Amino acid sequence: MAKNTMTLTDNRNGKSYEYNIIDGTRGPSVVDISTFYKDSGMFTFDPGYTSTAACESKITFIDGENSELRYRGIDIADLAGKHSFLDVSYLLMNGRLPTEAESKNLDLEIRHRAFVDEGIIRLFDALPDRAHPMATMAASTMALSAFYKDHLHLEDEDEYKTMQNRIMAKMPTIAAMAYRNSIGTPLIYPDVNRYFTENFLYMLRAYPGGKMKYIGNGKNQEITQIEVDALDAILTLHADHEQNASTTTVRNVGSTEAHPYVAIASGISALWGAAHGGANEKVMDQLRMIGDVKNVPSFIAKAKDKNDPFRLMGFGHRVYKNRDPRAETLRDLQAQLRDKLNLDSKLIDIATEVERVALSDSYFQDRGLYPNIDFYSGVILTALKIPVEMFTPIFVIGRTPGWIAQWAELRRDPKHKIARPRQLYTGK
Repeated sequence: MAKNTMTLTDNRNGKSYEYNIIDGTRGPSVVDISTFYKDSGMFTFDPGYTSTAACESKITFIDGENSELRYRGIDIADLAGKHSFLDVSYLLMNGRLPTEAESKNLDLEIRHRAFVDEGIIRLFDALPDRAHPMATMAASTMALSAFYKDHLHLEDEDEYKTMQNRIMAKMPTIAAMAYRNSIGTPLIYPDVNRYFTENFLYMLRAYPGGKMKYIGNGKNQEITQIEVDALDAILTLHADHEQNASTTTVRNVGSTEAHPYVAIASGISALWGAAHGGANEKVMDQLRMIGDVKNVPSFIAKAKDKNDPFRLMGFGHRVYKNRDPRAETLRDLQAQLRDKLNLDSKLIDIATEVERVALSDSYFQDRGLYPNIDFYSGVILTALKIPVEMFTPIFVIGRTPGWIAQWAELRRDPKHKIARPRQLYTGK
């Protein structure tokens, strides 16, 4: 059967070039232009890679027009809150959900690999006081490559799995310690008797001696199962999101055959940006700036004014042209947790009114500007007593299995090449 092809013609000289069209199992087809420069002496021009498929992947699928997100073919609505974050991580990294025995073994291994080398802890002392946890996390993850040099050359499947589980287990520990170090609070070591997400909350809140306290208010407070489940769902919703900026960074660095933890540290740095992982912090700042439900109309008007630099945070998405399916799940979760976790009703009331006014306005409807995951996650994280500077580190914890899966897929691809985009030169 003849292949589907596309012909490109240079109207300057009439020369034509034919390229194969490749169909995926879902989503847009692609034109294989890998020989375009060799054939024509030209590059394609695509700032921001908005129309470029840089890789072939079997991990995550997004249909932005129909608000669809799937991990390994499974709809996100069938995963978040219905399977543990560790089971979803196993799915991303291994291509299927674990059996009951595999789930228990992964949980046990993660608990025992959660401890970090004392040399990593001493690294915290070398960093400035009040350093942002994301800076400390990036530095600490980079340093892990010095402690686990054997991961530079992975020769069999068991070594891959050790590398994957090790970084998965240590990321919450690094995140919690980075935060506590930034505020001068004694570090808390992992507790092997606690599940992954509970352990993170424990390391974030506890004081030496095992007493549970929220940092800063002195009240004894045990970790509840509903808090663990809520954070577990948030981590699941952040676990992977196809070829976004930080994942592309991980793949690009991985293409150089750098240490996998170096690639992930690069992903952490990319995620830190306010236009990427730091967006939910901006949403919370904006809700507090609005201050009251009665002020919502004036801020909506500012967002619509093309002469006003004000932007409504938490609305719109690069990929989703309709509703963000992760936001839909979080909105339902927020409603469930409102009373159980004593969510800040004033902030929720403001957020609800912002959503109502915006979604009834043709300005936002015509532009496909719907609430995204950041619009809801900040309110829930605040209810979990998560400091705002830890919002993005939690994103890192959630995204780590996705980065691992993407890095491993790249490295296992015998056709992979070092990333080397071209440019349109317009200088002297």
